[in-house]
Amino acid sequence: MEKEPDIEQLVTAAAAARNNAHTPYSRFKVGAALLLADGSIRDGCNIENASYGATVCAERVAILKARSEDPEMQIQAIAVVTQSETPSPPCALCLQVMAEFCSPETPIILANTSGKRLHYRFDELLPHPFTQSLL
Repeated sequence: MEKEPDIEQLVTAAAAARNNAHTPYSRFKVGAALLLADGSIRDGCNIENASYGATVCAERVAILKARSEDPEMQIQAIAVVTQSETPSPPCALCLQVMAEFCSPETPIILANTSGKRLHYRFDELLPHPFTQSLL
């Protein structure tokens, strides 16, 4: 039986990554952390740019960083931490990138800095991703 992910450790890592966010425009800091199949945790934060389209979300930073370091990485769970009153879900672009590397059952934990948490499966956030099978 697959081991349950350590949610506390994952949320703590996402919250710590949030501290590194570069958000001079929105002031909306986001941290994300991935639990990988080998038990390691990889994190990322959002990096804004004056050319808003060049901004990269925390979820994508974490995923792209992890994938660039380990081509065989397998995501077991993801945590996202924001300061919003209600924990914020990933944007559509992040969800589409997640579709490339997550299974429909991958746990997604949304948290805020006040300790509120929402738990989803990936397929609850993006029930109909664009995938290779559609091509």
